[in-house]
Amino acid sequence: MKFGIATFVTDEGIRPAALGRALEERGFDSLFLAEHSHIPASRESPYPGGTELPRWYYRTLDPFVALSAIASVTSDLLLATGVALLIQRDVIHTAKEVASLDLISGGRVLFGVGVGWNREEMRNHGTDPRTRGALLNEQIEALKTIWTNDQAEYHGKHVDFDPIFAWPKPVQRPHPPIYVGGESPAALNRLLKHGDGWLPREGTEIAEIKRVRAWLADNGRPDLPFTVFAAGRDKGRLAEYAEAGVERVTFYLPTLPESETLTQLDELAALR
Repeated sequence: MKFGIATFVTDEGIRPAALGRALEERGFDSLFLAEHSHIPASRESPYPGGTELPRWYYRTLDPFVALSAIASVTSDLLLATGVALLIQRDVIHTAKEVASLDLISGGRVLFGVGVGWNREEMRNHGTDPRTRGALLNEQIEALKTIWTNDQAEYHGKHVDFDPIFAWPKPVQRPHPPIYVGGESPAALNRLLKHGDGWLPREGTEIAEIKRVRAWLADNGRPDLPFTVFAAGRDKGRLAEYAEAGVERVTFYLPTLPESETLTQLDELAALR
C-alpha cells in the first residue's frame, strides 16, 4: 500500500515548493490538495466536520498554481487534487490546466473531483446545487473528449460546445486518472460510469470498501484503484485498509508553518 498526504495549502502555511521537497525526501508518493475558490460571507450550508469552518478553508491557494510550483522542484511525487470543485469551473479552462500540469510534470497528475458541499459557494459560480451531480458527470465526459481528440465537441444538457482545438494534450494516455470523491449512491454510480479511481474519505467502513470493490467487479470494473482520503493514524485501521485492497492512503496534514509542518511529516513518515 502506498502513502500520500492530503492538505490545504494556504498563504499562512508552508510554501508549496518546500512542502513538495519535504514529501519527496520522506518517501511519500503523492500530494492531494483541497480547493475552495472562496467562502461566502453569508452561509447556511453546514460544515461537514460539524464544527465552525476552519480558518484554512478561507485561505486556500489555487491548487493548480500550487501543484505547478511543486512540480518544478520534484521528480516523482504524484500531483493530485482532493478534490477539485469542477462544478464551479469552466470545463475548457480546466482541461487546459490539468493537461498543462501533466505536461510540465512529466505525467504525474491524478485528478480528484467531487460535487462539493457549500451550496452558497457553488451558486456564486452560477451552479445550481440541485443539478450539480448531473453537471459533474457531463463535465467529466467533456474533459475526456477534449483530452483525447484533436477536434473535440460535446453536446449535453449542462455542457455544450461545438468543435474546438485545445492543446496541450496530457502526457498520460488516454488522460490523467480521474478519481471520484464521495460515498453516496450517486457518487458510486459516477465512479462506475466515469471514474478511474475512488477517493473515499476516512470514516468509510471497511465493509463498505469491500462491498464497493465487489460491486464494481460485478459490473465489469474490477481493477479500479482506491485511495482513502485523509486517513487517521491508527495502525490497525491502516492494516485493514491494506487487507481490503486499498491502493493508497493519504494522511491528513494540518496547515502549519514550515517548521511545524516538517515535524508533523517526520511523525507521519515514521508511521509510514
